[in-house]
Amino acid sequence: MNSVRLADATWRKSSRSANNAYCVEVAVTDEVVGVRDTKDRESSTLAFSRVRWNDFLSGLRHQHHHP
Repeated sequence: MNSVRLADATWRKSSRSANNAYCVEVAVTDEVVGVRDTKDRESSTLAFSRVRWNDFLSGLRHQHHHP
């Protein structure tokens, strides 16, 4: 089900990745957020609900501001 939702999604790599070999790409749709490894795009993709993805990002921001 999630793979169908991500089949036509636009995948983006962080501009901060530069030429780093350890990168992920993210695709955001109305329903899910997909995350995949740039070195193995045909392998498994993680899919998160938009709510859970926003929780994850909030946690990262909190850790960044409060080490």
